[in-house]
Amino acid sequence: MGTLVTLHLPPDSPVANLPWIITIGALDDDEEWEPMVCGPYERPHALALAQAVVADEDLMAVVEPLLPLADAAAIRDEVELARSGQDIDTTATEVNGDEPLRTTPGRPPTEAEVRAGFARIAAKLSAGA
Repeated sequence: MGTLVTLHLPPDSPVANLPWIITIGALDDDEEWEPMVCGPYERPHALALAQAVVADEDLMAVVEPLLPLADAAAIRDEVELARSGQDIDTTATEVNGDEPLRTTPGRPPTEAEVRAGFARIAAKLSAGA
């Protein structure tokens, strides 16, 4: 059983519409391998894929938004926000039969659904959204 960590968002959060990435790493600090990052995905796809990967493995999946920042000043602003500790609300959930998930990832998307999501993300990023 693994762990899924993600941001807890209010239902109307604009962050939900950003592209999302999944970072998969070892749950045990004694394991020595570099975490891997995949995505971008639409948020429901990222949550469902991450849950499917860690459900039966001792892995941790972190699902977080990918910020499409277009210049160094915007990146610096986000770094300062992160350093300040503001706007951080995460939810860690053990993926097992004993506790209900606080996220509702749903079934893993098909390859065709993920590829369609890639196209929607690319269109958003190209439009500057």
